[in-house]
Amino acid sequence: MFKFFKRLLSGKKRAPLVPVVRLQGAIGAVTPLRPGLTLQHVGPVLEKAFAVKRAKAVVLVINSPGGSPVQSTQIFRRIRQLADEHEKRVLVFIEDVGASGGYMLALAGDEIYADASSIVGSIGVVSAGFGFVDAIKKLGVERRVHTAGENKSILDPFLPTKQADVDRLKALQLEVHEAFKEMVRERRGSKLAEDNEDLFSGAFWSGIQAKSLGLIDDLGVMHTVLEAKFGKDVELKPISAPKKGLLSRLIAGAAVDRLSAGLGDEIISSLEARAVWARFGL
Repeated sequence: MFKFFKRLLSGKKRAPLVPVVRLQGAIGAVTPLRPGLTLQHVGPVLEKAFAVKRAKAVVLVINSPGGSPVQSTQIFRRIRQLADEHEKRVLVFIEDVGASGGYMLALAGDEIYADASSIVGSIGVVSAGFGFVDAIKKLGVERRVHTAGENKSILDPFLPTKQADVDRLKALQLEVHEAFKEMVRERRGSKLAEDNEDLFSGAFWSGIQAKSLGLIDDLGVMHTVLEAKFGKDVELKPISAPKKGLLSRLIAGAAVDRLSAGLGDEIISSLEARAVWARFGL
C-alpha cells in the first residue's frame, strides 16, 4: 500500500507486468515420484496467470519433449480459450526442447521464440513399448490371456506381435498426425515453409533452422525480448502451483510408501520418460 501512494505522489506509472508460467517435463506422464504435465495440474496455474488484470501479455516458458497427444491438445486449447477470454497475447519461449507435444503447446503462442540451439519440431506421432516374449520363454513362464472381444489384448507386450494389430495402431496414428498437422497450419499459417518435405515427417531442428521453416517467429532470450517490447522496467511475475499443505504432503508420502507394490511399473514409466528425452540427445 505504501508503494502505491508513493508512486501516486511521484506521478510515476506502474511498471509493465508480465506473468510467466513454466511448462516443463513429459506431457501426461504422472506417477507419485514423477509428475508430468496434465491439464488437471497446469490448468489452475494458467487461470491464475491470465487473471492478472494489468498484465501486458502472458509468457509461457516451454521445455518439453512431448508425450500424450490428448493432454497436449487439452492444454493447448485451454491456453487459447483463456487468451481469448482475457484478451491477452501469449508469448512463448522454448528452452532446451519444444518437440512433438511440447511444440504443440508452443503453438498456443501468438509469438514463438527459441534459442539458436533449442530443439524444435518433431511434428509426428510415435508409440513405443517393450516386448518380453523371448524373456518369459527363457524363464519358463506361460502367458495366459482370456478376453471377451478379439481385439481386447491388442499389442500385449508378452505376446507375439500381430500385423493386424500394428496396422490398426498405424491407422490411429495417422488420424492423430493429421490433426497435429492441421493445428500447425492453423497457428503458423503462411509463415510455414510447406515446400520442405520433412516439415511434417517427425524430424526436428535447431532453433535457427526452425526459424527458417516458420516454426518459430524469431530467436531470442525472454528478458531481452520482453524489455524490447515493454521497456527496461518490465516486471516479470512467475506463476506456479500453490505449495501443498501438510495433509497433501502426508498423502503424497503415503503414496510413495506404497510404491513397493508397483515399483516395476514406476521403473518402466521412468524409463519411457527418459527415452522420450533421449530422442533429442538430452
